[in-house]
Order: sequence, then C-alpha cells, then structure tokens
Amino acid sequence: MRRFGIAVLVAATVGTVLTAAPAQAHAQADCTATACHFDVPPGTYDVRVLLGGESASSTSVSGETRRSLLPETAAPAGERVVRSFTVNVRTPEGEPTGADGTPGLDLVLGGSAPALAGIKVTPARHARQILLVGDSTVCDQPGDPYAGWGQQLPRYLRKGLSVANYADSGESTVSYLADSRLWATVQPLIRPGDLVLIQLAHNDKTTDEATYRANLETLVAGVREKGGEPVLVTPIVRRWFNADGTLDNNTALLVNGLGVDHPAVIRSVAAAHDVPLIDLTARTKTLVESLGVEASKALYLYNEKRDNTHTSVHGATVYADLVRDELVARHLVPKGSVRVG
Repeated sequence: MRRFGIAVLVAATVGTVLTAAPAQAHAQADCTATACHFDVPPGTYDVRVLLGGESASSTSVSGETRRSLLPETAAPAGERVVRSFTVNVRTPEGEPTGADGTPGLDLVLGGSAPALAGIKVTPARHARQILLVGDSTVCDQPGDPYAGWGQQLPRYLRKGLSVANYADSGESTVSYLADSRLWATVQPLIRPGDLVLIQLAHNDKTTDEATYRANLETLVAGVREKGGEPVLVTPIVRRWFNADGTLDNNTALLVNGLGVDHPAVIRSVAAAHDVPLIDLTARTKTLVESLGVEASKALYLYNEKRDNTHTSVHGATVYADLVRDELVARHLVPKGSVRVG
C-alpha cells in the first residue's frame, strides 16, 4: 500500500507501539483511501480513529478476516468524530484451521462516504477478552456471502472488550476437543476474568446425549480451571418452517438423528453447573417466526445458496445484536461497554 498525507483523502497520523520491538515504537501505517496496514505482532490492540472530512461522510471499519469492527458512523461536513475499539490480531487470523492470512493488522474502510482523518494503534493494556468457541454459524467466515455472528459481534463493543473468535467451520463438541488447533490452543489463552462463549451443536449430528453433555462439561471445567467465565450459548435455529409458520420441528430446533435435543441439554448443563446461559435458540426462533417465511430469508443464505443454516452478513449482524443484548442483560459486560445500533 502507498503511504500518503493530509493533502489526499486520508491522513494517517499514526503512533503504533510495538511491544516486541521497542526500537520501532513509532512505525507508520501504510494507508490508501480505503485501507490501512500496521506491521504489528500478534496481540490485542486499541484502535482510535478520527473520522470526517470537508464533505459530509459516513465511515465503517472492518478488519482482518472480514470482521466488523465499527458500524457506519456519520460525520457532518467539516467536523471530526472520534471512535475507538479493540481488536485481536492472531495467526491464523480467521478460522483456527484455516489459512494464516496476512501478518499484522489490516483495516478496511467502508460506508457510503468513507473519510479517515487520523488513526492510532497501540497495544491494549487492560482489555478483557471474549473468546468464542463455536462452529460455522459463529466463525470469522473467509468469503462472501457467508458470515458468522461472532464475526459481527466486535462492532457492538467499545474499546476495552476484544473478541477472539476461535469458532471453526464443521466442528462438533467431539472434534473441537480432539483437534490440537482448537481447544488445546484456546484454553491456554484464557485469562482470569475472560468470558468464553460456547456454541457447539450444529455438527453433533451423531453425538449421543451422554457424550454431548460430558463434552460441554469438559469445556466449562476447562474455562474455570483458567479463571475464565464460561457462557453456554444455545445454537441459532435453522430456518425450517412447518406448514403453520412455526419452527417447532427437529431440524429447526437442532434435535439430532439420535433424538438428542441440543438446546435442552445445554440448558440443563447450564443449570446444573451454575453457568450463565444465552438462549440464542429461543431468541432466534422468536425472531424468525415473527418475520415469517419470506422476510426471514434475508437472515440466511436462502436466496443465494438455498441455505437455511448459515447466515448472511445481515443475519449475522442481527444475531450478534441479540448476543450483545444478552451479554448486557445477564450482567456479563457493563452496559457502557457496548454500542447500541
């Protein structure tokens, strides 16, 4: 990328601090009108952006593997708006079993009229992690039109809360525990006070109830062993309507071929072990039924792929909004630490 100054559309007034290389404490960003790259090592970083220009502007920020980091933000002509957020930089930068991605931190400007007047990236000193353990409905999906709700969750969080999304496509409770790139990698990263949201069910199609319950209990115990706070999340519904417009069937409500009612088991484990529960099955069921057969198509990839399981960017954003609301309602994060809308 080419670096440019105030005379062009974007001015990069960058003060990037590298914890691993003090001699490079003031490395500059490489920016274009639509993107910035920071040559930083893996870690957690606070990003402060100064938005606005001579004309009225509207700017959003995404980064790494299509993560939504800042919702579209308007600035009147001639005025500047400051926003901050915290971002996780890691390798692989998206799904744990996927491609490594690009080293460093990459940010992309979007919105109807993007304008970046300044940007500063510094190591986050006091960030609280929200680690995500899940499947393809949660993960940082690498390609459009797919999106996981965990990919959209950062846009709803202010500086000081960082989402480390270790959800991975195709994983069940069995495979997540067995693969060294997954749970064995995630557990050592958990710090005291971190939240770990666990949503695994879609791929437990052949897992019997005793095994499924035991696997959830293993994950919960593993989080607590590190001083983290586990949060069990029931899976998003599949968009599979009955003739009467309801979703009261095994396909929609994640009951597998062995008759294992995944949401019911998750609720039971949460109650038995005093684990906070986000009942995303109930929340998404209510929403999808309220929208009806036609309007609910936009939440999923029905129009693009005839897919009633995976969400569109729109659907993932709506479902991330539900998760944000539940985090606040259950006092898992302070109300002031989230964005509304």
